This record gives sequence, C-alpha cells and structure tokens, in this order.
Amino acid sequence: MTAFAPPAAAGVATDIAAPAIEKVGVRDVNFWYGSKHALFDVSLSVAERSVTAFIGPSGCGKSTLLRLLNRMNDLIEGTRLTGQVLVDGTDIYARGSDVAGLRRRVGMVFQKSNPFPKSIYENVAYGPRIAGESSRGRLDHLVERCLRGAALWNEVKDRLGNSALELSGGQQQRLCIARALATEPEVLLMDEPASALDPKSTQAIEELIGQLKRDYTIVIVTHNMQQAARVSDQTAFFFEGRLIEVGATEQVFRRPREKQTEDYITGRFG
Repeated sequence: MTAFAPPAAAGVATDIAAPAIEKVGVRDVNFWYGSKHALFDVSLSVAERSVTAFIGPSGCGKSTLLRLLNRMNDLIEGTRLTGQVLVDGTDIYARGSDVAGLRRRVGMVFQKSNPFPKSIYENVAYGPRIAGESSRGRLDHLVERCLRGAALWNEVKDRLGNSALELSGGQQQRLCIARALATEPEVLLMDEPASALDPKSTQAIEELIGQLKRDYTIVIVTHNMQQAARVSDQTAFFFEGRLIEVGATEQVFRRPREKQTEDYITGRFG
C-alpha cells in the first residue's frame, strides 16, 4: 500500500486535499458487455479505512464498477476490460491472479438480503467451513465476533440455531454483512444495501457502516444522495459510464466543480 494523490482521467473534477493510503485503485478502466461500452476511461482511488460512495442515475455504470472490484463481472459471458484495478497496488486482473482469494479479501453485500436457508449460526460459519475451518471453538468465537461486528449479536445470541429466514429484513441484511465479515475481508462492497429496508433498519445499516470503516475499506453504491452524504468520506458521481467528478463528500455536495454534478444533486435530472 502506498500514499497517493488520487489520479484523475482527463476532464474529471477531483478535490481531495491530503494524501492517504490507497487501498483500491482504478486506472484508465474501460469495460464492455459484449459490444456495449459501459465504462469509459475511469480512474479513481479509494483510501484505506474510509467509505466511498458511487452515485448517479440508473445505468450510469456505478454498479458495474463496483462489481469489477472483486471480479464479479467475470461471471457474465462476453465482458471485456482494459486498464487496471488494483488492491494494495496489485492488479487483480493480471494473469494468474487468485480470484477465490480476492473474493475472500473483497467481500460483497447485495441490494436484496440473501441469507442461506440455514440457521443464523451456519450462515456466518459457512464461509470459514468451506475454507477448511472445523474447530467448533474457533467457529463459535468467529460467529460471535462477526455478529457483534454487524451489530446483531444482542438480538440473536439466544436463537443462533433458528432459521435465518425468520429474521426481519433489516436483521437479514445485517446477517449478510456478518457473513461477509466471516471471511476476514479487507474491503467491503455494498450495492444498495439499504434500498429495500424501512427507515429504522436503514438507520441501523448506516450507523453500522460508520462503525465498520474503523477496520474495513468500504465502497457503497447508492441512489440515495442523502445517504451518500451521511455515510461517505468520498463521493464519485457517474453519468453514462463516465466518472464526472470525485472528491471529498462535503465538497461534492456543497461545492461541486461540475455543473452536471450540481444538476444531479439538486434534482434537475436523474
């Protein structure tokens, strides 16, 4: 990991004053779904132990970029990428890269909570078991630690053997976060993690993000600009596959450099 001054593609407004430790870097990335050019010359940096929000209208490329950060788009036939995506300075698309290892280091939480039809305990223990952990004592410790990390332990500690499907929507989403933490990732990707939740559950997820950034680097996609303003340190605005502006969240929302950014934030389009 190195200190960085965030790179910018030509024509992209940036405003981050102080160097930081770069955890994730995107360099001149172009991406295609078949013949559809979905991302154009995207470059940005994500600081270690921070929250970066990707905002923009539907179809602007923000979720596509998020999925590039742990190679989820590899599962789609006919995709193509040029440029580099770096984690700790290493190109994750280089020949011979350990994709399974990458996905343990870069966890993912999806828009719709997707707990396994297993017990609460087994949902969290699943990843470590697959990785070869068989000690019940170590699994017990890990399950408790991850549920505490997801601010769920106190609500479920007396019913770990119950089905995860019995939990409320907000609890299920926090369980999915606990499950992601169980593989001991360094980066957490969150694709609209609160979009299907009620206001109280959304607040719980946002408070959890604030706690998690003390130990993890978080990248979140959200359509909710108020949410981006509340939870993120850095915001990147995308439009039609292009990164229009990236900078400290307060600057992007209060003093956007690009009129396109201002128009989107003030609701003139989107």
